[in-house]
Amino acid sequence: MKSVLAYTESGRTNLLDFDQKSLEAFFAEIGEQRFRAPQVLKWIHQKGVADFGEMSNLSKDLRQKLAATCEIRTPGIVFDRTARDGTRKWLLDAGSGNRIETVFIPQENRGTLCISSQVGCVLDCSFCATGKQGFNRNLSVAGIIGQLRMASAMLEPARRISNVVLMGMGEPLLNFDNVVRAMDLMLDDVAYGLSKRRVTLSTSGVVPAIYRLRDTIDVALAVSLHAPDDALRDQLVPINRKYPLAELIPACRDYSAAVKHRKITFEYVMLAGVNDSPEQARALSRLLSRVPCKINLIPFNPFPGSGYRCSDPEVIARFQELLMSSGYITTVRKTRGDDIDAACGQLVGRVEDRTRRTKKIALETT
Repeated sequence: MKSVLAYTESGRTNLLDFDQKSLEAFFAEIGEQRFRAPQVLKWIHQKGVADFGEMSNLSKDLRQKLAATCEIRTPGIVFDRTARDGTRKWLLDAGSGNRIETVFIPQENRGTLCISSQVGCVLDCSFCATGKQGFNRNLSVAGIIGQLRMASAMLEPARRISNVVLMGMGEPLLNFDNVVRAMDLMLDDVAYGLSKRRVTLSTSGVVPAIYRLRDTIDVALAVSLHAPDDALRDQLVPINRKYPLAELIPACRDYSAAVKHRKITFEYVMLAGVNDSPEQARALSRLLSRVPCKINLIPFNPFPGSGYRCSDPEVIARFQELLMSSGYITTVRKTRGDDIDAACGQLVGRVEDRTRRTKKIALETT
């Protein structure tokens, strides 16, 4: 399916790159009143309008000025696929030959959109297909929020997006400023107006940025943990060598304490014979004993050359039982969209071996 929302290289200012504060500053810079910002944001994000001529509460002069210098450019759709279970995946054109993927997961009482924050991923977690394609660049605010705008247009009125998770391609906290501005738009009542409890950022553990996030915006936090000790986590999640558990767990505890009644979600992919033993369940229980949290066990989704297989269902059930007996809310994620490579860890689809891909990028926050 081809998109009518084509990606162009016009050189104009893309208004999808602005949250309310920055759009107010933009209007002041071009000699317009700041109150125009929320008006324009409503047209763009709530009404889905891309033609400035249709923005009827703006002056004619302003509409002409915007049409001459600005645009509302959403990433174009390369393909659009729907799985047997209703999960829908879009491959999007992020410009300059780059591709990102966005997944919508329908459930009985909610609709969750999983969006990407980077083209590829630098962290190279050993069990994740996305990391195997390497890292290209950060997405702009437009590239991030454009995924939500695109999906909203494609799904309405049949389905409503009630939740957004930054769990797609990339490490969100390594694209901090653009991700925060995009989340501002998700929460803003003049844009998408989502509840702060319904926007979740998932990180592999960029510790300084977790503290910065705590002081910047109030959203739900999920942490890709996957191991109860440093020795194993160093292998599975290489960023642990930079920010080990002795730093990560206090950061999570601090983030949870900053917002009352907010639990951290710890994600734990189940790898047969690697991290799924009863002893490891007990070690995980001890590790998280002082963190208000819930645990999400994720059956591993295989991809070519991974070298891992998923834990057997009875092993996962036993692992869950041990955690629940220690008082943890523990869920097992249902695999969705695996027939279109939309399940967790499969966002690349076809893994590419890029011999010249970037392998070392400083894991520092901005």
